[in-house]
Amino acid sequence: MSIFSQKLGIDLGTANTLVYVPGKGVVLNEPSVVAVSEDDNQIMAIGNEAKTMVGRTPDNIIAYRPMKDGVIADYRVTEAMLRYYIRKALGKWSIFRPDVLISVPAGVTSTERRAVVEAAVRAGAKNAYVVKEPILAAIGAGIPIQEAHGHMIVDIGGGTTDVAVISLGGIVASTSVKVAGNKLDNAITDYVKKTFNLAVGDKTAEEIKITIGSAIPVEEELVMTIKGRDLVTGLPRSVEIKTNEIVKAITRELRSIIEAIKNVLQETPPELSSDIIDLGITMTGGSSQLRNLPELVFRRTGVRAHLADEALFCVVTGTGVALEHLHIYKKSIIAKR
Repeated sequence: MSIFSQKLGIDLGTANTLVYVPGKGVVLNEPSVVAVSEDDNQIMAIGNEAKTMVGRTPDNIIAYRPMKDGVIADYRVTEAMLRYYIRKALGKWSIFRPDVLISVPAGVTSTERRAVVEAAVRAGAKNAYVVKEPILAAIGAGIPIQEAHGHMIVDIGGGTTDVAVISLGGIVASTSVKVAGNKLDNAITDYVKKTFNLAVGDKTAEEIKITIGSAIPVEEELVMTIKGRDLVTGLPRSVEIKTNEIVKAITRELRSIIEAIKNVLQETPPELSSDIIDLGITMTGGSSQLRNLPELVFRRTGVRAHLADEALFCVVTGTGVALEHLHIYKKSIIAKR
């Protein structure tokens, strides 16, 4: 690869954006958050800097996520975010426009896909390619997707859960549901509100999920002290919360994820079904790291599930591998400009 053709892989997520440079690995992992000032619509901060502002900004600065459910909700801000990440990954002295490969959820419409390509080109990409997330997740998890075997991948991110069966480099059956990490956090917030009359922020909810959350009830519960605002007195207060309460809080959301997996299994051709029974289900994405989630999938579907190594980085690693071997994966790549 010459210096003149720089390449970048971008996992443009609802919660985090990761950038991969072939030969260097993941060079950037920042929240997909942008802080905008309301008065003159100026972009104040992007990424880590903007995330620290979430829930703590004065009225005239709004910190928000331009990606909703894995899709561009705010075009202008997404473009600014992409430009910032591309520039940051390449170093500001880079004069070459890179080839950029971006992940999109399996369920995106062609319009949404075009929006991603346009935003990338306007943000400074020479060529933009988009590849569906489950394919990238599978490549990143080290699954040989070119073979004539059925592999099932469940990619649970911040905004979407993508479930797909992949064979011969393409998606045979898939579905995408808008239930993932963020919805789990919301469920926890609601539960704490209803049960303890306590208001907690998104950040706290996410912390609870990561620290003590589980997909199935456990015998030895973890305990956490949470602080928030009492909804009756309006004063700060702290309460203790245990693992099995979190299990109860997120049951409905997990059920939607399991349903999605079952639906795809039901659509899978019988030959590939037998492969999936042999090979199991591979789980990727940040939210698949919830304690005991593979066990829940096994209990509900009867198919063994396992968490991929470095689950959070599977998609972005996949973009890197696909970029280095474009000729092999060209069948899986769509929409180029």
